[in-house]
Amino acid sequence: MTHTTRRLSLKHLLLGVTLAAVASVAVPAVTPAKPAPDFTLRTMSGPNMRLQEQRGQVVLVNFWASWCGPCRQEIPHLNTLYDKYRASGFVLMGVNIDDNPKVAAELAAKLGVKFPVLLDTDKTVSKLYDMSAMPATVVIDRDGKVRYIHRGYREGYEVTYDQQVRGLLKE
Repeated sequence: MTHTTRRLSLKHLLLGVTLAAVASVAVPAVTPAKPAPDFTLRTMSGPNMRLQEQRGQVVLVNFWASWCGPCRQEIPHLNTLYDKYRASGFVLMGVNIDDNPKVAAELAAKLGVKFPVLLDTDKTVSKLYDMSAMPATVVIDRDGKVRYIHRGYREGYEVTYDQQVRGLLKE
């Protein structure tokens, strides 16, 4: 092996190691101050709803499931938030991840969900947003940038959501 060939082999090896290292670093799908990944899902009422089409409004995307106790606890608070701000440029998108849309529809009816419920039965959007905890909430500003991410739910989070949404509506 010539000196030049060895040097090229070493460069290729170093390039391969560097690329492997970069590829192995876990980059969250959704991070604050970055654009929210666009998606389109069918709503429980039938038509599709696309995140990109909500530009100019403050959007809260809430991922939930029928089997999730904290989700059930949070939904009445989300209804209140939706009623309070929807006339002011606020959109709430409830993304349900149940396999069976009928189960989601039954629970939504039982809980009196007022906001649009989108069906993510194949989990494409929840994976895109790396939503491993339920419920999970992403608050997006009028420019389509993620501003806040909440994983899970505890009593009192609704106060935080209210403050964040109100603040973004004032911007």
